[in-house]
Amino acid sequence: MPADRLRVDVEGRALELSNLDKVLYPKAGFTKGEVIDYYTRIAPVLLPHLRDRALTRIRYPNGVDGGSFFEKNAPAATPDWVRTENLPAPGSSKGRETIDYVVADDLPTLVWLANLAALELHTPQWRIGEQPDLMVVDLDPGAPAALQQCCQVALLMRDRLADDGIDAYPKTSGKKGMQLSCPIAGTQSADEVSGYARRIAQELERAHPKLIVSKMAKNLRPGKVFIDWSQNNAAKTTVAPYSLRAQAAPSVSTPLTWDEVEAGGRGGRPAVRQFSSAEVLDRVEEYGDLLAPLLDGGPELPAAAA
Repeated sequence: MPADRLRVDVEGRALELSNLDKVLYPKAGFTKGEVIDYYTRIAPVLLPHLRDRALTRIRYPNGVDGGSFFEKNAPAATPDWVRTENLPAPGSSKGRETIDYVVADDLPTLVWLANLAALELHTPQWRIGEQPDLMVVDLDPGAPAALQQCCQVALLMRDRLADDGIDAYPKTSGKKGMQLSCPIAGTQSADEVSGYARRIAQELERAHPKLIVSKMAKNLRPGKVFIDWSQNNAAKTTVAPYSLRAQAAPSVSTPLTWDEVEAGGRGGRPAVRQFSSAEVLDRVEEYGDLLAPLLDGGPELPAAAA
């Protein structure tokens, strides 16, 4: 076997890992071996959020400073033990009607993907064969607005959703913004969920026009937080909790406590920021999975969503 390859056994599956010393985050000196190590250690809290969901990967074979590509279809050399599902592909850029998606239900699959430099893992709001069981909104700040303003909007949205009996759970995007995820009953279509999220975003925009924008146009965003309700479209995916992001440092889409968000909205301490992979592993030791309630389902959205 070449010196840059290593055979390992992961839960009874034989895997051949390669180029473990290859630096994928040059400014941080973070290697592919460290990427695999992170995904292995975070797997207990990550895998439940990937299970039964069609997985879109963003691969960086030459590191975050090199080229990247989205990958939905299972690659040609996919091991026969990796779960794949042939599913409709709404919005496919290649005009495909269906795609053989990879489903990451177990640690061997996660390690195999990490070895392919699949740094970012993105999932839809629905499990395979079901209606959406999550409502997700992306909070995208337009400079000079930043995470402090995202925290302020997150709190406004949390309180408004609570009026409808909807619980919201915050996380950083791992880039510049935040996301809120809400467990829902899984009985309504993506169009209904998206319609409800849009209505709430518009309502908050009317109440806080200097802080919030709900329209897609980028020229409206400077100094405001865009509530992207369209994340609930059936063709869209959102970065999974605990996924790495392709930034200069190995940042992670990180679950937050509401106490942290409240402090972040005031500009106080502890400040909400983008956390590194090492920090996230420490946070899981301290908090466990702050997004575990997303796995338990939730209520139906109000009828006005229809």
